[in-house]
Amino acid sequence: MKVRHHISEEMLLDYAAGTLSEGWSIAIASHLALCPACRNHLSAMEGAAGALLDKISVSDDLGDSWNRFRTRLKEKATDPEAAAPGNSVRAVPPGTPSAVLPEPLRSYVGSDVDGLKWRALGRGAYQIRIPTSDPSTQVRLLRIPAGKPVPEHTHRGRELTLVLSGSFRDGNKLFERGDMEEADDDLLHTPVATEGEDCICLAVTEAPLKFTSWIVRMIQPILKI
Repeated sequence: MKVRHHISEEMLLDYAAGTLSEGWSIAIASHLALCPACRNHLSAMEGAAGALLDKISVSDDLGDSWNRFRTRLKEKATDPEAAAPGNSVRAVPPGTPSAVLPEPLRSYVGSDVDGLKWRALGRGAYQIRIPTSDPSTQVRLLRIPAGKPVPEHTHRGRELTLVLSGSFRDGNKLFERGDMEEADDDLLHTPVATEGEDCICLAVTEAPLKFTSWIVRMIQPILKI
């Protein structure tokens, strides 16, 4: 498995700083579990931040916060699986090669894909909504049948889509296991699951999708997508 589509620099920095909410952190941590390159990049960021912090003088009112951040970075140096500062969601490199869902995602849903109860969306597609303490995002697993498209849509804000099994094409780009697609309201697209295998993805959004089809828009409140 070779991951070709990675987390944006901005989001990885926010994860390292511990400023992402739970929903986004689940997506980033799950990608990190599947992507050695991004794990190494994150470690390099934290190492550089730690070196910088050691050289910075801060005012008394900020001293406690900076000291806590410095302590957390030192913990990270001795425990590679420690969460980023401020995040309760940590990346865990896959320990079970046959598992489709990496940690921490597998713990959120309670099992691997074979033990999940999917809810039908229609046309062979299914979803599982994942509850979190974060009201600003919606987190779900999607299963799109092989060779079928997601109806054309754009977004109200940011969307992260992480491929966990199978693959999909979006325009001329192919997204496979471990790949992350980041979309916003500038992107109008119709992702299509490739032939041969259903595509299972983790999707995190901050608002309902904007579908171009009026039929899909009519049933959207029922499907809660």
